[in-house]
Amino acid sequence: MPRVKTGVVRRRRHKKTLKQAKGFWGSRSKQYKNAFQTLLNAATYEYRDRRNKKRDFRRLWIQRINAGARLHGMNYSTFINGLKTAGVDLNRKVLADIAAREPEVFATLVQTAKASRNG
Repeated sequence: MPRVKTGVVRRRRHKKTLKQAKGFWGSRSKQYKNAFQTLLNAATYEYRDRRNKKRDFRRLWIQRINAGARLHGMNYSTFINGLKTAGVDLNRKVLADIAAREPEVFATLVQTAKASRNG
């Protein structure tokens, strides 16, 4: 059986890994073994945080909506409940954007929510 040398293949694989590890601190970006281990950990964080990002943004939107609603004498939960009963079908991302960028439009939404809660 002939002897197989992995020179070209190994160099390609190592270069690819080290390129991905560029910017890591110290030997984590210079030595293959350290770079590879760090990339394995980075991949798990990357996978986890793609999911956490969705949670974080939803929490941010809720805080912005709550802040906007409280300026008009209403809290978040009663505001959302009022919109649901009024049949206003806007998601939290859009509501947060309106609260931040267009306060007068948001004020009309609060009035709508108040009217549907009372009536």
